[in-house]
Order: sequence, then C-alpha cells, then structure tokens
Amino acid sequence: MKRFKKVSINEIYVIFLCVVLASCSQDDQTTIAPTTFQEATYEWKMITSWPKNLPALGTSPEYFAEIVERMSNGRMKIRVYGANELVGGLEVFDAVSQGVAEIGHSGAYYWQGKIPATPFFSSIPFGMTSYEQDAWLRYGGGNELWRELYAPFNLIPVRGGNSGVQMFGWFNKEINSLGDLQGLTMRIPSLGGEVFRRAGGVPVTMQVSEVFTALQTGALDATEFVSPYNDLAAGYHTVADYYYYPGWHEPGSTLETIFNKERFESLPIDLQEILMAGTEIMNQLLLDELTARNNEALRVLVEEHGVQLRKLPNDVLAELHRISNEVVGELALVDESTSRVYESWRNFRDNVLNYNRIAEEAFIEARNLPIN
Repeated sequence: MKRFKKVSINEIYVIFLCVVLASCSQDDQTTIAPTTFQEATYEWKMITSWPKNLPALGTSPEYFAEIVERMSNGRMKIRVYGANELVGGLEVFDAVSQGVAEIGHSGAYYWQGKIPATPFFSSIPFGMTSYEQDAWLRYGGGNELWRELYAPFNLIPVRGGNSGVQMFGWFNKEINSLGDLQGLTMRIPSLGGEVFRRAGGVPVTMQVSEVFTALQTGALDATEFVSPYNDLAAGYHTVADYYYYPGWHEPGSTLETIFNKERFESLPIDLQEILMAGTEIMNQLLLDELTARNNEALRVLVEEHGVQLRKLPNDVLAELHRISNEVVGELALVDESTSRVYESWRNFRDNVLNYNRIAEEAFIEARNLPIN
C-alpha cells in the first residue's frame, strides 16, 4: 500500500489561497479592486505685466487659470499676480526664467534688449494684423523660431492673446503735421518708439501702472496703450483730450505666455497639453473680447466724455511708414538669428498681403461703398 506524505497546516493554507485566487481570476475578475494612488497636484504662480483687473489683458490670465484648473480636475492650480504684486511689469521675463514664477503673461517686444528679434513675435509697425500674425506663428514657422530664441533663457513662449489693430494713443495737443511730434514725450515701446524718435519725438518705455500719473503730472505728453476698451478702463480720457488713430505702430500685437522650461517639462504630459490648450483658448478669448467691446467703449469716450477723436494726417502716416521700413530693415541686420526671423516673417507677410488685397481689403472697400 502506497504511503502519502503528511501535509502541514502551512502547505494546506497556501494551496487554499491559490485555489481562491484562481477561482476569482476565472469567474469574476471584477471582484479584484485595482491599486489606486493619489495623483500629484501642483500650485503654480503666474505673473503679468498688466494691472490685475484691467479688462481683457488683466482678466484673461485669470480665466486661463480657471479653465486649466477645471480641465485638470484640480490637479493644476494657478495663482495670478498683476504687475508689481510679485515683480514689476517689466521684470516678467527674468522672473519666469529664474523660476520666481512658473508662468508669465506679457509682450515679447519688452525683451528686445535681450533678444533683438522679439518685436517680430509681438508687433511690427505697418506689419501684420492679428489673424495674419497668428497664422505666421502657427503655420509659417514663427513658433519654432520663437522657441529656439527663448530656449537658452529656460523659457517656452506661446501666443497668449492679440489686441488687434490698436489706437495710436492719447495726446494733450492736436497733431496736424510731422512738426507737431517734435519734442513730444510719449510712452511708446519697441520699434514704434524708435520710429517715433526718428520722427522727432521722445519715446519712453514705462510699465502700464505708471502711465496715468505720468500723464497727469506732465511727465508724459502722450501715451499709447491698446484700444478704447482698455483705455477707458485706464482713465486716460481724464488726463488727455485727443485720441488718435490708426495704430500704425501695433497693427496686431501678439501677447505672450511664457513657461519656465524646466518646470514645464517636469510635468506629466497630460498637464503640459492642458496648459497649452489653455493658452490657445486665452489667445482667442482676448481678441474676441476686445473686438466685441471696443466700439461701445469708443462711443462712451466720445459721446459721454467729450474725447476728441482724430485721424493722423495722411502725410504724417506716409512719413512714419517710410521710417518704419528703414527701422525694420536695420533690425534685420543685427545678427544671424534676427535675420532668419525677419526673412520668415517678411516672406509670410508678402504672401498673405498679396492674397488679402483681393480678399479682406477688397471686401472692406466694397462694404464701404455708398448705397444709393
């Protein structure tokens, strides 16, 4: 008779456990709960060059923060700081580069002293309109060049809104000829400021929060900012009487959202994509808001506050255009990278303008024809 090996209690337990697990696996796999873990959450800071509650420019970053938090199901929380709350409005580039904040919202042309080509990623006098500029960035190679230039500064730039065609600005005297610009002190940054200087004016770069007081005290004779919606909120009509157009200096100013490159690339991929999607939403939102609100704001300025709306004389515009071509041509020769950006921008502009002559321009001309 064959003898069986005596089985220990521990061996019986192991056999029993294996049978139970096998049974669960075969009969009802859903009874085994998957392992769960708490996904990481992030609390980031976003600094801007604008007063906190300024319509469109100041409020769009707040909307960006809200929609990112919703899309990420609360995993990404962003606190927005206006100019001078954490750093000065013109210190955004350096602060994000150094990690003082993870995100910034500003205008690329403020950093021309660091990267000569930055005006091309913001606005060029007598250059492209908002949708033309957006198209160059997205489909004409602009984004790739922009990122290449910012990479050494530990930054990732993306478009974060557009003002559309701006107003030329607020003046305390009428401009009837080029001579009326001589000696005028005006807050006007970047290439527009250099054109203004060559036309006889005195350009000043100043953060937005300081402009009202400078106009009020006479430290400035004039200022450009954005357009009626923002300008009404800023109160410039209380310290200057004349409001001039068109905004030749900024025909379609792209605003930028910049990310600290190291911090951004350390995020999970889905949060990176959510942040990028948020910037695209903000880009369109800001332009839509200004387009929708500018006309009513202009009506209030003229009809309720008595602002004197004036168009620059054609001979003044023609001379400013001539000087602008000179200034932009000189900028293109500064260095090899600026030259590459200029060639990309110019080629795209020439092509899109050629089409728009028979599209947008022809339509607007036809729309403005008198009807009998």
